[in-house]
Amino acid sequence: MSTQFPTPRADAPLVVFDFDHTLYDGDSGSHLFKWLLDRAWWRQLLAILVTPIAGPMVAWLRTRRAGISVFVWIGTVGLHRRRDLDALIDGYVEANAAAIRSHLLPTALDVLHKHREAGDCVVVATGAPPELARAILAFVAQQDVPVVGSLVGPKFGALGAIRHCHHAMKMTMLREAGYTQPVAIAYSDSSADLPLLQAARNPVVVNPKAKRVAMFRRVLPPGTPILNWGCPGRAGDPAT
Repeated sequence: MSTQFPTPRADAPLVVFDFDHTLYDGDSGSHLFKWLLDRAWWRQLLAILVTPIAGPMVAWLRTRRAGISVFVWIGTVGLHRRRDLDALIDGYVEANAAAIRSHLLPTALDVLHKHREAGDCVVVATGAPPELARAILAFVAQQDVPVVGSLVGPKFGALGAIRHCHHAMKMTMLREAGYTQPVAIAYSDSSADLPLLQAARNPVVVNPKAKRVAMFRRVLPPGTPILNWGCPGRAGDPAT
């Protein structure tokens, strides 16, 4: 059962969490789509065949979305409704609960929990399908947190992102979802979330790549915390 938290007041501070590498150690979408590919040998074969082209695209920031879309298409070809993918996501989370739980960062969940206990308006904003973060937090972490994420719909006989909750679009989608108050605190690991971090009165960088630390110190206000919430291989000061 989820813990009962106070209902946020209308004037409660808005606190926004990224999901991957912030609450979850790793890329939750990649883990899901690998599972989708592994459902059938022919999906695995198609993925192997396109990897020489799509793989380098994923590694390059400017073409990453297109490269990921190729693998998403292979993993979902034959699906035509978002609720079909949502059902698969729920099955994936239930079948892999122990492994998924090991990726959730206890320090991060504790911070999220404390914000909710304080009555803050807490929302997760992620580039992954919202049902994925929602299912992980509800089923594995017993946290019924509102989630704003990438919109998925029919695309070329499969499913794909028709609106990616990424970079400046993340702020747009938060506002469209009704979170119109100023962002009090934002937590993220990613330079792609600079529009969110810069919009927050109190940005907090968590689990960044080491090569991004200098950039964050340069573009965010002096004294911005840069923390590590127990994410191996990532930078940041140990959380207390």
